[in-house]
Amino acid sequence: MTRSFLPLTARSREESHRASTPLELFFDLCFVVAVAQAGASLVHAVAEGHAGTGVLNYAMVFFAVWWAWMNFSWFASAYDNDDVLYRVITFVQIAGVLVLAAGVSRAFEEHDFLVVYLGYVVMRLALASQWLRAAHHAGSAAERTMCRRYAGGVLVVQVGWLALLFVPEGALPWVFLVMALAEVAVPLYAEKDTPSAWHPHHIAERYGLFTIIVLGESVAAATVAVKSGIAEHDALNELLPVAAGGLLIVFSAWWIYFVVPAHDRLTDSRQGFLWGYGHYVILMSAAAIGAGLEITVEEAVGKAHISTLAASASVTIPTAVFLLSVWLLHARHFKTGLAQQAVLPGSALLILLCSFAGRWAVPAAGLVAAATVAAGVTLTARATKPAGNN
Repeated sequence: MTRSFLPLTARSREESHRASTPLELFFDLCFVVAVAQAGASLVHAVAEGHAGTGVLNYAMVFFAVWWAWMNFSWFASAYDNDDVLYRVITFVQIAGVLVLAAGVSRAFEEHDFLVVYLGYVVMRLALASQWLRAAHHAGSAAERTMCRRYAGGVLVVQVGWLALLFVPEGALPWVFLVMALAEVAVPLYAEKDTPSAWHPHHIAERYGLFTIIVLGESVAAATVAVKSGIAEHDALNELLPVAAGGLLIVFSAWWIYFVVPAHDRLTDSRQGFLWGYGHYVILMSAAAIGAGLEITVEEAVGKAHISTLAASASVTIPTAVFLLSVWLLHARHFKTGLAQQAVLPGSALLILLCSFAGRWAVPAAGLVAAATVAAGVTLTARATKPAGNN
């Protein structure tokens, strides 16, 4: 039974069988609501011919969701004591992301980020309170300093985000860039002397689970779009290839991400930062695949005011980015030989070229993605085949 109040002390990195908790899984599912809202707004913006502003707004909103999720996950890996107060503060963070999700449409359509900002501030203030609580129970002066740096950095940066509400629309990207850099600098500053006690296996599992949920959201969004297209426009022949290609892409993305154990890369804080931050691109592109499939469906049934090439690129570009970012961040460290190293970059290029295949762009990209998995499996089997076996 959960106790009311426990000291919020650091957990050990040497814990065995460390796994995600039911609270963390619930947290992920609530956060993906905001991811879905961002994806839906991206679909609307691109389908209406506003791809530039749509992608920019998507990148900003996704950063807010991802950054709050990531900070919670690393804090929980180091300090989760699962008492009542910890759970309540976590629920406050969940409430914050739901507020943020409610403001996504207004941010995209009217460039009004007030509700998004309020939801983000709720999440970040709740996390700052957790860091202050951890500082109160810290076992050493160095750990206390680290926790206070986190709390202070989080609080200071929130003031800077206020600029989003007052600057001209043209300045929004620059304000976002400056404040995003300030956000990512906080952990680097806080842990420059003393690292937090995050658990490599736990962190790898947390990222893997959120990747699965994001890919699942892509499948769900594309499925609803295909269903609506068939029901409203009787476009079964046009949409079946898109559905098949989309499934191949998502299945292959899952396979490629999980083909090697991610925790083997998390050997120290430097690797942890690179790996953790790099997932912004991986997760954002994974979610964008689903949005791209929706856009392709809308274009196929005549609802999108864009060309077939543009609709195809909305799938092929995020798919290629996903493959490249997984390779750069993770997979290349487990590949041996030029052939293995070339599979993912080469496949990313081929998928981009599929953009010019017209109506068959998505199924062609799906076949390339599936061939990528097959090539990886074959090359790995050959590399690990015992000498002397034919």
